[in-house]
Amino acid sequence: MKTYKIAVLPGDGTGPEVIAEGLKALNAVKNKVGIQFDFHRYDFGGNRFLATGEVLPDGAIEELRGYDSIFLGAIGHPDVKPGILEKGILLRLRFELDQYINLRPVKLYPGVWTPIKDKGPEEIDFVVVRENCAGLYTGGGQIIKKGRPQEVAIQEMVYTRFDVDRCLRYAFEYTRRRNKKNTLTLCGKTNVLTFVYDLWERAFHEMGKKDYPEIKREYAHVDAITMWMVKNPEWFDVIVTGNMFGDIITDLGAMVQGGMGVAAGGNINPEGTSMFEPIGGSAPKYTGKNVINPIACICAAQMMLDHLGEHKAAEILDRAIADFLGSGILPGLSVAEIQKAGMSTSKIGDAIAQRVADRS
Repeated sequence: MKTYKIAVLPGDGTGPEVIAEGLKALNAVKNKVGIQFDFHRYDFGGNRFLATGEVLPDGAIEELRGYDSIFLGAIGHPDVKPGILEKGILLRLRFELDQYINLRPVKLYPGVWTPIKDKGPEEIDFVVVRENCAGLYTGGGQIIKKGRPQEVAIQEMVYTRFDVDRCLRYAFEYTRRRNKKNTLTLCGKTNVLTFVYDLWERAFHEMGKKDYPEIKREYAHVDAITMWMVKNPEWFDVIVTGNMFGDIITDLGAMVQGGMGVAAGGNINPEGTSMFEPIGGSAPKYTGKNVINPIACICAAQMMLDHLGEHKAAEILDRAIADFLGSGILPGLSVAEIQKAGMSTSKIGDAIAQRVADRS
């Protein structure tokens, strides 16, 4: 029986509450497919920082390399200055564990409202592959003559062919495995960012023509991508893009699929340790009230199963999520709508876990 060693980082605010429901779902599905999990919890987050002044202890990164995956709840504490935890935990883990792919499914489940008129689950089902370790977010640049009228701010977008090729390779392979429309769209801005996205576009077509001739290649500027995600989301299968554009269009994607309450993502090192998380924040004002929606965290657990190669388990959990959301039990995914339905964080987790258990 295969055992997966999982580092669990519940984090801040409502993170521990949604993580509990994600673990509940994983424990339910393991009994259906004959796998085991060895969970190890870590207290990295705001409370630890406030108590010790330490964000990540020495040796934490190397220790986390020894896990099959990382399961993260949420990062963000109201008493900690913004940026300290995000840079010290999230970005540091992404960069030092070389999680160079950010994977974001944009999937509308049955029963979930979308602001996109006349579109349903058949039209909204695509994936964004975002380069996650290079570009503007590495922090390259400087401020010169700070505070003076002549102040200059420089932020550098730097990509190597290595950065671009490995992201594109993952995206082509993912499109092939997904085997839906077999279409990969490069999102860029070649008319303005003429150096960086010239590199991306040349590498995209060279790799596609040589190694993936069965994959249809398309290109669109980022501004066109945002328009089409709203007007014609059914046009997309897999989108690949750089770090900054990926950050922007995946938040739009979250709204297209019904909001942060169902949006999950993976920070992936295909050759190393990856990390899966709900996209939404820590929602500190709801901490301990058992009212927050845990579905995004359960979706992150589903993504983790698929990444680990447990495709049957991932499919079982995905169908359980779809069955629950399509049942009409919840009128919506907000705290008010969850309470109106007489549900709670733990009850939603129970309902999905029960659907897993009931599957033949």
